[in-house]
Amino acid sequence: MARPPKRNARRTPTHHWRWALPWTLLLLIYLAGTPAISRWLVTPLEAAPALQANNLPAADAIVVLGAGIYHHAPEYGGDTISPAGLERLRYAALLYRTTHLPIALSGGHPEGGTAEGVVMAQVLQDDFHVPVRWIEARSRNTRENAIDTRQLLPPGTHTILLVTHAWHMPRAAWSFRHAGFQVIPAPTGYTNTRPARWSDWLPQPAGWNNTAIVLHEWLGQIWYHLIQ
Repeated sequence: MARPPKRNARRTPTHHWRWALPWTLLLLIYLAGTPAISRWLVTPLEAAPALQANNLPAADAIVVLGAGIYHHAPEYGGDTISPAGLERLRYAALLYRTTHLPIALSGGHPEGGTAEGVVMAQVLQDDFHVPVRWIEARSRNTRENAIDTRQLLPPGTHTILLVTHAWHMPRAAWSFRHAGFQVIPAPTGYTNTRPARWSDWLPQPAGWNNTAIVLHEWLGQIWYHLIQ
């Protein structure tokens, strides 16, 4: 008995996408976790150059932005500053010892507990022995950091050294300029300082963290421009 001829199976575009989409997503997730790609993505955000401690421009004050709280730290017996916040405070202490400018700390309590500004002041004064002139403790985000700090500082305070992480500087500087300050970026915590190595093409938690930071900053900049 003769067999019927086989029909040519044709794959529809839907069939191709059904296989291509998951593999594309897996590839993107893999690349997003590699330091090689995440460092490449974060580089444009870190365009502001580091200040030279022996040749600082003139300013009226130093403003330091909060970077989160280490809640209920058992070894400290309560809330203290996050590791990222500690980086900013350490650099602010260096700037103060060079300039002796008054310091303003900005950070509320979006996650509850003690306000960031209050905790930052405790650490800066107790651990670094640096005085704090102003504490802004109501803001919930970078935009409110700028608005509330402008309301707190005297009208004669125009030019500020703005201390935050290098990747956060574009959004922070834009917010403070929009609030009426003349901003001198004082970035710290650069991510692209070590030489590249072959393992940077392997996914790592630091890679995904940096990629998440980049996405957060891009979306934040878009949102701030839309609501202004």
